[in-house]
Amino acid sequence: MPKTSARLLSLLSMLQARRDWPGALLAERLDISPRTVRRDVDRLRELGYPIVAFKGPEGGYRLDAGTELPPLLFDDDQAVALAVALQIATTTGAGIEEAAARALTTVRQVMPSRLRRRIDMLQITAVGRSATNRPESQVDSGVLMALGAAVHAREVLRFDYASPPGAGDDDPAMTAPRRAEPHHLVTWGGRWYLVAWDLDREDWRTFRADRITPRVPTGPRFTPRELPGGDVAAFVAGRFRGSDGSGGSGEWPCRGEVILGLPAAEVSRYSRDGVVEELGPDRCRLVLGSWSWAGLAADIGRFDADIEVVGPAELRDAFGQLARRYANAATGPLGEKSQYV
Repeated sequence: MPKTSARLLSLLSMLQARRDWPGALLAERLDISPRTVRRDVDRLRELGYPIVAFKGPEGGYRLDAGTELPPLLFDDDQAVALAVALQIATTTGAGIEEAAARALTTVRQVMPSRLRRRIDMLQITAVGRSATNRPESQVDSGVLMALGAAVHAREVLRFDYASPPGAGDDDPAMTAPRRAEPHHLVTWGGRWYLVAWDLDREDWRTFRADRITPRVPTGPRFTPRELPGGDVAAFVAGRFRGSDGSGGSGEWPCRGEVILGLPAAEVSRYSRDGVVEELGPDRCRLVLGSWSWAGLAADIGRFDADIEVVGPAELRDAFGQLARRYANAATGPLGEKSQYV
């Protein structure tokens, strides 16, 4: 029989793994008697763990919610996932940055050295808000750790990079070998990206992490180049908004102003990084940016409300262009009116 302390930790880990545990099954898994299980449960209760007993044909135990947070146990993958989530939370702008930073420090202090080294190599920058309507792109945790390690060690990364679906002439999943100096691992709109200097193209690139397959071993060490603008968040935001990111402002190339026939509170929920000003109970001013004038007009058009364009003229022209396209789409191929009009 294992020592009491080790047995208690094993029991606690099992209670955290699933909601209900029959007492007989706990005894079998721990190779102890049902009586010893009851005693160990009482010891955990004395330590502050809210364990409740449930009745039935196979009466057992459940780790319930309590009034205070007791110590918790995490396996390696859970600990790494928690640390990654806390790193992202420190830059969300949700008002929990300080608490997340303190929690990350606490978790790191009690981690075994093997996990602490993995976490220290994984430095993350969160840029922009999460896009809830974007399809999920799963990234293997091993890929993230490999990218983070290369960034931390300042070693040239060799990897295969998959093209977007449909980008190749024959194969929608074509891959090509790449060599890059990795500088930052970032999240943007719910996806992971690697900001790196592409050695073959001699330019800065943002690579989607879910399309990267790292090669081993990594290349030689390098001296980090200066990122255009000096700020990774502004650089990435600028790249995704159509600029080269060198200015460091991250502003959209097309920016317009309209008045909507909707309450400001309703528009603010869906305006991303737009500026919303209340003009009345059911009227507001919206200043918004996009990568193109047509894209900006379409983005504003999703609000089910009357629209008054304040400016500039390019935005007004884009609305006219979209109006003609939509009118054409509402007619049949021979000019006959659609049944939906």
